[in-house]
Parts: sequence; C-alpha cells; structure tokens
Amino acid sequence: MNAIAERWVGSCRREATDRLLVTGERHLRIVVDEYAHHHNAHRPHRSLGQRCPDGVGAPEPPAVDDPSRVIRRDCLGGLIHEYTQVA
Repeated sequence: MNAIAERWVGSCRREATDRLLVTGERHLRIVVDEYAHHHNAHRPHRSLGQRCPDGVGAPEPPAVDDPSRVIRRDCLGGLIHEYTQVA
C-alpha cells in the first residue's frame, strides 16, 4: 500500500505542485483536491486500459471523427487540460 501512496504523491508533485508556487496550506489543499479529482475522474491509467478509475465500469465512448466535437477544460490555471466529447 505504501508503494501506491508514494506513486500518487510522486505523480501529484510532478504534474501539479512542482509547477506551481504554493502560497500556503489552504492553497495546497485546493491544488491537491483539484489534482485528485483530475487523477481519478479524467486522467487515463495504463493498468486500466487507458480509462480513469471512476469510469472503469462505464462503456468505452466511440471514436470522434470531427475534432470540433471535442471540448477542452483547463485545470489548475491551465496547467492540466481535460478533453471531453460533445454528443
């Protein structure tokens, strides 16, 4: 279990906190909470077949042929980008 926690902390540091100037404990909590949501709800995981942990039971969406049907949402002030399909 410790290896899993160390892996998550390392990912959080590399992808979020090392690239931001954290100004205090409250700011750090906001950054970590937003990264945790991104990590569990949007970030693909290789061990799960490029699906996110929150969407493991969900059916895989069809491929998008038209790039104008994809919406980008910025997280952490534009540091991380999330992409979703438009129906």
